Amino acid sequence: MISGSVLRDAFISAANAISNSKKQVDELNVFPVPDGDTGTNMSMTMQNARKELLLMDDSVTAAQVARTMESALLRGARGNSGVITSLILGKGFSKALKEVKSAEVSDIAACLETGVERAYRSVMKPTEGTILTVARLASVRASELAAKGTELVPFWEEVCLEAERVLETTPELLPTLKKAGVVDAGGKGLCIMLRAMGRVFNGEGIVPDESGEQSAPVTIETFASVVGAFDEDIHYTYCTEYIVDKKEGAEDAIKLRAYLETIGDCVVVVDDDEIIKVHVHTNSPGLAIQKGLEFGDMNLPKVENMRRQHDAKKKEATSNKTTAGIEYPYAAPEKEYGFVAVAAGDGIEAMFMDAGADCVVKGGQTMNPSTQDILAAIQSCPAKTVFVLPNNKNIIMAAEQAVKLADRRVCVLQTRTIPQGLSALLAFDPGEDFNVNRTAMTKAFERVKTGQITFAARDSEFAGQKIQKDEILALDNGKLSFIEKDSEKAAYRLIKRLVGSESEFITIIYGSDISDAQAESLRARVEEKFGGRLDINLISGGQPVYYYTISVE
Repeated sequence: MISGSVLRDAFISAANAISNSKKQVDELNVFPVPDGDTGTNMSMTMQNARKELLLMDDSVTAAQVARTMESALLRGARGNSGVITSLILGKGFSKALKEVKSAEVSDIAACLETGVERAYRSVMKPTEGTILTVARLASVRASELAAKGTELVPFWEEVCLEAERVLETTPELLPTLKKAGVVDAGGKGLCIMLRAMGRVFNGEGIVPDESGEQSAPVTIETFASVVGAFDEDIHYTYCTEYIVDKKEGAEDAIKLRAYLETIGDCVVVVDDDEIIKVHVHTNSPGLAIQKGLEFGDMNLPKVENMRRQHDAKKKEATSNKTTAGIEYPYAAPEKEYGFVAVAAGDGIEAMFMDAGADCVVKGGQTMNPSTQDILAAIQSCPAKTVFVLPNNKNIIMAAEQAVKLADRRVCVLQTRTIPQGLSALLAFDPGEDFNVNRTAMTKAFERVKTGQITFAARDSEFAGQKIQKDEILALDNGKLSFIEKDSEKAAYRLIKRLVGSESEFITIIYGSDISDAQAESLRARVEEKFGGRLDINLISGGQPVYYYTISVE
C-alpha cells in the first residue's frame, strides 16, 4: 500500500530529480534554437507542485496528494512537455485515486492508464517516439503487472525498466532523433521522474534537491499554509482552529490528534514548546474545543461554516495571480469580446495593445508562460468571450488548459508566431458573431508567412547540417532554412525567399540586440529590391532571442 505521505514524498522526489537533471534533458532538444527547453519546462511545472506538497503533513491521504498535484501542475504547466507532465502525474493520479486513502498497485496502474489517455487526448496530432510513447507503453506494462498481483517494489522497477527500454527506441520512431543521435527529451525527463519516485517506494528516500534540502515538516510558521491545502475537502461542515497554551504536565499532543481524528478529518496538530496549534474539520466543534481545554488554556478559537464559505474559498483558491505572484485585477465580464496575446518586447507588446488586445502576457521563446499566467490574464479581460493568441507553438497547450479553468468562454487560436497573432487580431470584426470571427481570424493568420532570424543555442546537427553555437539561423515558418554568419545578410536572404508573386506587405520587426542603424541598413536593402511594388514597414519590437521577425502577406 502507498500512503498519502509516501505518495507525497514520491512526487517531491520526482520534482527534485527533474530539477537536478533539467540541463541534461535540455541538451537532448534536437532543434538548436534557444527556446523554452523541455527539461526546464518540466522542472518549472513540477516545482509549482513541490511548493504545495512540502506543506502537507503525514496525515494526508493519497487522494488529497493527488488533488493537490492536479491543481498545482495544471496551473503551473509550461510548454507542451509541462502540460503532458501535468496530465500524466496530475490529472491521471487525481482521477484514479479519488477518495482513496492508501493506494494499491492496481490503483497506480490505473493512474498511469488514465494519465496517458488524458495526455493523448490533449494533443491534436500525437507523435510516436516522444514522451507519449514512453508513458503509454510503461502504462501497458503496469497494467500487466498489476493483473498478476505484483508487489509494489518489483512492480515499479519493471515500469521504470519498460519506460527506459522504450526511451531507447525513440530514435527509431523519429528520424530527427536518429540523425541527431539522441533520445526524446520529454521521455528522458519522465524516466528520470519515475526512477526518483521509485526511490521512495523502495525505502531509499527522497532524491535531494540541488541545495540538499529535504521535505520540511509542518511547523507553527507553515501551519496556515498547510491548512489551506485542505480547504477543498468539505466532508464535515465546520472548520475549527485554536491555539492552546500548554499547561504543565499536559499529555502528549498525539492523544489530542487521535481524538480529533475520531470526530473529523483534515486534522493538523502542531506541537511547539509552549503552544499547540489545532485545525480540524468536524460536525462537532464544541467537542473539539472541549478536548483542547484538557491540554491548557485556549487562545483565539475560530469556527467557520465551510459550506457557506465554499464559493468564497473557491474564488480565493483561483486567485487571479500569475505563478510569479503578480496579481491581475479581476474583471467581471461586461463587453462581448476580449483579447489576450503572449509576447515579449516593449514594441511588440505596444503593437498588440494598439491593435485591440486587452492584456499582453509577457513571454514567448525561452519564457513559456504557465497556464496560471494565461488564466490570470484571461480573467482580467472584462469580456464574456476571450480570444487567446499564444503566438508560439510551445505555448498553445498551456493556453488550452486555461480554457477549463476560466469563468468565461475562451477561444485559443493556434497562432505560432507574432505576425500570425497580429494578423488574427486585426481581422476581428466587432460587427460579426463569434463563429464568423473565429473563422476569419484563423484564415487571416494562416495566410501569413513568417521569417525569424535567431542564433544557435548549442552545437548540433540538424537536417543534415552541422550547426555551431552562436551561428545565425534563418527560420522559414518555423523550419530551419539556412545558416549564416551575419544577421542582416540572413534577414535579407530570408525575405527574398518569403516574397511571392501575390505578396503585398513586408513587415520587419527588429529585436533588442539590433541597433536602429542596423535595422535601417536592412530596410534600405529591402526597399531597393522590393520598394517598387511592396509596402515595407520597419518596427522596433525590442524582442529578445530573435534578431528579426519578418512578416510577408
